Amino acid sequence: MIRTAGEHGLLVETGSLDLSHRVDAALRAAPPEGVVEVVPGPETVLVVAPGADQRRLRARLEEVARAERDQVVAGAADGHPLVTIPVVYDGADLDSVAALAGISAGEVVARHTGRELVVGWLGFAPGFAYLTGLDPVLHLPRLDTPRTSVPAGSVAVAGPYSAVYPSASPGGWRLIGRTAVRVWDVASDPPSLFRPGTRVRFEAA
Repeated sequence: MIRTAGEHGLLVETGSLDLSHRVDAALRAAPPEGVVEVVPGPETVLVVAPGADQRRLRARLEEVARAERDQVVAGAADGHPLVTIPVVYDGADLDSVAALAGISAGEVVARHTGRELVVGWLGFAPGFAYLTGLDPVLHLPRLDTPRTSVPAGSVAVAGPYSAVYPSASPGGWRLIGRTAVRVWDVASDPPSLFRPGTRVRFEAA
């Protein structure tokens, strides 16, 4: 379904993260006339197009969504790149994460490195990617009291997600390690290492 979103936007309700990623990638590869911004979410894609012919744009979005949905049904590969992030697992919350999960710190590391995660979407701060697919044993609540400052490069978990803090900021996620990889660099093009759909694998440094 496609809904009007504000004065200049259309919201494509995809119903799945996989389809959101496919529609986002297709629109970025061949942007319809007038589109200035595409914002994917867990089950939606917001398309902002000031001054565009809304009827024509809606028809084009329906066409793209149908084509990409057919690809999902057919089980076609999505073609998103794989990024490997080396991590030093010495985070301030590693032991408490292990205790809450009922496993050893070594098992926390094994479970965090044992799965390929996927960038669901970016939010909270520039370059902050919510990584989906985290081992369910590591699904833990955020800290009761957030830290006033978390160093850039901190690797963390919260709820069903993992993340790498792109810059120093306040945060309530549980810190399990750190990486020297810069996931956000304003001098790079694009500035973010992660895009929705990017596959991510952590490895112990």
